[in-house]
Amino acid sequence: MEIHPSGGRHVSPPSTTAAAADEDPMHAWWESISKARSRIQTLTELLPGRHRSTVASLADTDRPALSLLLSPAAYSAVASSLVLSPSSGSGSDPLCHWLYDTFLLLPSDPHLPLVTLSFLPLLSGLYLLRLHRSPSGPSLAGFEAVLLAVYSTEVKSRGGKPNLVEIPDLSNPSLYHSPRVPNPHNDGKVAGTELGVLSRPLEPQNAVKATKRANIVGTALEVYYKGISQMPPWSKVDFCRFAAAWAGQECSCRKELDPEDCDDNGGEVECVEGFGDGIENGGEIVVVSNGIAKLDLEDGCCDEVEEKEIDGVEMELKKGGRISLPWELLQPTLRILGHCLLAPLNPQEVKDAASVAVRNLYARASHDLVPQAILATRSLIQLDNRAREAAKEAKAAAEATNATSNVNTPSKSKKPEILLASK
Repeated sequence: MEIHPSGGRHVSPPSTTAAAADEDPMHAWWESISKARSRIQTLTELLPGRHRSTVASLADTDRPALSLLLSPAAYSAVASSLVLSPSSGSGSDPLCHWLYDTFLLLPSDPHLPLVTLSFLPLLSGLYLLRLHRSPSGPSLAGFEAVLLAVYSTEVKSRGGKPNLVEIPDLSNPSLYHSPRVPNPHNDGKVAGTELGVLSRPLEPQNAVKATKRANIVGTALEVYYKGISQMPPWSKVDFCRFAAAWAGQECSCRKELDPEDCDDNGGEVECVEGFGDGIENGGEIVVVSNGIAKLDLEDGCCDEVEEKEIDGVEMELKKGGRISLPWELLQPTLRILGHCLLAPLNPQEVKDAASVAVRNLYARASHDLVPQAILATRSLIQLDNRAREAAKEAKAAAEATNATSNVNTPSKSKKPEILLASK
């Protein structure tokens, strides 16, 4: 299926304008601000009326592209439209055209492409779940166009070369046995190491074929992973929730690596602090943090969102099911989950959502008997357990220290009361 998204053409500015921008930094700055404001204005016209004023106000900020990236109200408005619109994901979907054009816009502002990347978890999740439920259903050419645009940029950046990783040579007595000096006769290989292929060279693609779908979506997620440190937390939470839905495993083996103080009581799981909120309750995934609805939206936008829109992503997740997870798709998924689980600056909601997803993927890998997936998910679960236990011990130590300091702190002696008697 050929994908021809409309609105994807971009007229390059005249050479005189480019030369002036290079000579005048102020002109380049103003041009990037103007482009960002133009994209926000275009987006405002595509959203329902109740969201327009909130999103339009982002254009008046000093850094409109960054404000758009970090706005939960804008994310909520776009996400609810993509989930609930009957034509979302089609070749005529205006929001897909907007995401496509925003990503391919001249990189005058580095935050504009990141806006499109922040919606990749939602796009890829909706795309894969809808394909699973209805393979011959409505066309999803809009989603595919955005995924292909991201994939094509990665193909261009790699230049036909594979991604390599250095693996220590286990024949040496230790990792530091041989000096780590580059070997010019072996393509930059470091002495004492072996080169492993992390991902094979990418081939240009003009359409999303069934045999290439996992590779295209997985490569797009690799691009998302490169900029994940700049992604907003609600985007990460949505990815974790979709990853848990992709796994589709709800059996008890999800919890076999959990600590012993994690007991199952009547369908409810009581675990160490910071963990129990993200475990399933009664066979259904408890929503740790709704990336769209449960955020404190700016300017009171949350009050204007209808209940059915709040539960839009929830309906998609509940209707989703177990999808195919080849290694081309599972590998970047585990990398993203590793960041969500272990990065110290992530909010607790992101870590809890990643805990659920990793355990579901571990159960899925255990049933599918995929050794590399079992090893990866098992390692992530053990690291998660250690991190939570360390946080629990640190909290207990801090409370003990505070209690001791309060006991040893001398209290000021009270001054004797002086009663004044009237003569």
